[in-house]
Amino acid sequence: MKKIIFFLVILIAATSLLFVACNKNIENRTDNTAALNPANIDLNAGTWKPVLLIGPTEFPVAAPIATNSPDYIAQINEIKTWQADLTGAEQASVKYWSAGAVFRWNEILRELVAKHNLPPYQNPDGTYPAPNANNPLAYPQFPFANPPYAARAYAYFSAAQYDALVAAWYYKMLYNRPAPYTVDATVNVLIPKSTLPSYPSEDAVVEGAAVEMLKLLFPGDQDFIQQKAEEHKRARIIAGANVRSDIEAGELLGKQVAQKFVTRARGDRAGTAGGNQTVWTQLETDCIARGEVPWISQETPKRPPMLPLFGKVKTFLFDSLTMVTQIRPAAPPSTSSQQFKDETNEVLYYSQNPTRERMRIIQFWADGVATFTPPGHWNAIAAEDFLKQNFSEVRWARNMALLNMAEMDAAVVCWDAKFTYFNPRPSQVDPRIKTLTGLPNFPSYISGHSIFSAAAATILGHIIPARATDYTNMATEAEMSRLYGAIHYRSDIEKGFTAGVKVGNYAIQRAVTDGAE
Repeated sequence: MKKIIFFLVILIAATSLLFVACNKNIENRTDNTAALNPANIDLNAGTWKPVLLIGPTEFPVAAPIATNSPDYIAQINEIKTWQADLTGAEQASVKYWSAGAVFRWNEILRELVAKHNLPPYQNPDGTYPAPNANNPLAYPQFPFANPPYAARAYAYFSAAQYDALVAAWYYKMLYNRPAPYTVDATVNVLIPKSTLPSYPSEDAVVEGAAVEMLKLLFPGDQDFIQQKAEEHKRARIIAGANVRSDIEAGELLGKQVAQKFVTRARGDRAGTAGGNQTVWTQLETDCIARGEVPWISQETPKRPPMLPLFGKVKTFLFDSLTMVTQIRPAAPPSTSSQQFKDETNEVLYYSQNPTRERMRIIQFWADGVATFTPPGHWNAIAAEDFLKQNFSEVRWARNMALLNMAEMDAAVVCWDAKFTYFNPRPSQVDPRIKTLTGLPNFPSYISGHSIFSAAAATILGHIIPARATDYTNMATEAEMSRLYGAIHYRSDIEKGFTAGVKVGNYAIQRAVTDGAE
């Protein structure tokens, strides 16, 4: 009876969480996040190593107009006009965006991922429809923001913002145009003052890059995205932080840099990662030919595997040869081996003997349908910690880029292993195993949670060394959640964790050579 009551409590809690997660209305969260006030404005950031840009001057930014020109004075007066009659909504908008451009746009991206992390429902004939980027509003809406798609989205989004800000910092130092409140002391300042030059606007750079990347990643949400962009730009003018020409120059620069990432994304092979029936059949046939039990979808009707060719997508931190020779784990225990039987029995034990603490861990790290996925979970963890560090916008962007390039590359490594070995899930092998969380529709080996978490913990521990042990402990808990949830074997999580550390170390190698340390 106690066990029945326990599971009822868990079911009610899970249902409540799902109800909240499935609310797809995206709104600004009301919080008390302090305004960004960097401890170090990183004046040398224009010399940092970008990801794709050849250099900070690849996209020229014209010299700004003089601060004593009639046009500039008119732009100062625009600020004063706004400030003369501020509404409560405008004041709230200034407060919201003052928390940081990179922080807020990352938050918006996570919300978009959660909104679109919904697998399509089957057709009447038992087949499954696929989202179409050319018709994003048709059912099923594009994209299905599953973990690999999300990891790639976070990476391109963050790296584009970082490169754009490196270029912006170069031009800030080159032109050295002071902020409006420095030029005219009668301008009311609604944010912390800074000695950082205001042209081009760092906020507009981030916004411009974000909008351009989101056109590619979430084409059906353009009205919402543009609304946020206009709100962001207006908030900077209302706050007295930037004049309109600061905003216009920054937005243009951000969009130009982002287009370079859009071009790369269109050719990185992600568009063909879904494969086709011939590919799906061949994967199963090859596994059987090796004498192993192949993975089979446990959904009814059977759903095609999730992005079986994502392991072919172009990585950021290393090349495909490095991935195969140095990072791809060795084959899992044979499905006919004693080790495999022992590991299956271990999963059965956890399936049949849940505890309150293990269920807490399972739920906290579930990151399933209608959530911002495991990579997004680590973005949320990083964002909360970065807020406490008082990073500049450019350092925020650099650190998010490092984290998310590691997360995307971890996804590529993970999916390469999953569809190289095509290993069955525990509940497929032993019907007595009942999963305690959602069962993903792809092979078991290696664990995505493990590789995502280990990669994130490794690079975040480098960025904030004082938290390194905490990150490792969180990553260990995340990987164990998949064993506790009865959806992964121990070898899945252990080999996934090892691969994640290797990926994270490649991010560290980039970090120590990018000029920011």
